Amino acid sequence: MDLDERSAIEIVNEAGTSQIVLLCEHASNYVPREYHALGLNDSQLRRHIAWDIGAAGLTRLLSRRLDAPAFLGTRSRLLIDLNRPLGSSDSIPVRSEDTDIPGNAGLDAAERERRVRTIFTPFHDRVAAHLDRRARLGKPTCILAIHSFTPVFLGTSRPWHAGVLHGDVDSFALAILRNLQADHGLHAEANVPYVISRDDDYAIPIHGDDRGLPSALIEIRQDLLDSESAQEAWSVRLATTCKELLAEKTI
Repeated sequence: MDLDERSAIEIVNEAGTSQIVLLCEHASNYVPREYHALGLNDSQLRRHIAWDIGAAGLTRLLSRRLDAPAFLGTRSRLLIDLNRPLGSSDSIPVRSEDTDIPGNAGLDAAERERRVRTIFTPFHDRVAAHLDRRARLGKPTCILAIHSFTPVFLGTSRPWHAGVLHGDVDSFALAILRNLQADHGLHAEANVPYVISRDDDYAIPIHGDDRGLPSALIEIRQDLLDSESAQEAWSVRLATTCKELLAEKTI
C-alpha cells in the first residue's frame, strides 16, 4: 500500500456531544510496505519506539463512554511524529531510545516534505478544522491527549501509574490529577515522565494553549494498558473522572 493510499487520520464519533475532544497521535505502528519497515524487524516495531502501546484502544473506549470525538494517527511515529514540532530532532528520528532507525538516516528534503504533506499536515488540519467549527458554534471544548510510557527508560525505572501533563491552560489537567490521586488512589503526578514545551511538543501548545483551551496530556504506564480488560478499566476510570469534573463545572 502506498503512503498516499491510506488516510493519515482515523476519526471516531466526530459529531459526539462531549465537551472533551480526544487526541491519540501515537495510536499506530503501521509503516507502509514501500518503507521496508524502516530497516527494523517486527519485534522492534511492536515496541514503544514505534507507537504508544494501548493508547488507541483506550481512546476508542473513552470516545464511546464520553460520546466524545476522537482523532487518532494511523502511521508509526517513526515516519514522522505527530506530537513533535517540524524540524525538531525527534520529528523524524534517526535514533529512538537505544535503537537506530536505518530508514530515517540521510533523508533528503523531498522525502521529509512528503511525510509532512501526507501524514503530519492532514492530521493536524483535520483537528484544527474540528476545533474551528466548535468555536464558531460556541461549543465549550477541552482537549485530552492519550499517551502511554514505558515502565523502564534506558535503564531507569518509572514508578508512576500515570502522569498528567499540561501547558499554559492547566485547569483541566490539574483537576484530572487531583481526582486520580484522591478518588482512585493512584500514584500519579504532574508533568511526568516529561514536561511539555513548545520546542518538543505540538498538540497541547498548538491546539490547546494557542486557542486558550483547557488541555491535558495523560501518560499511562504501558504495563497497565497491555490488555483489553486493562484498557477497559482505564476507560471507566477516566470517563468517570471527566464526567465528574464536567458536572462540577470545575474546568
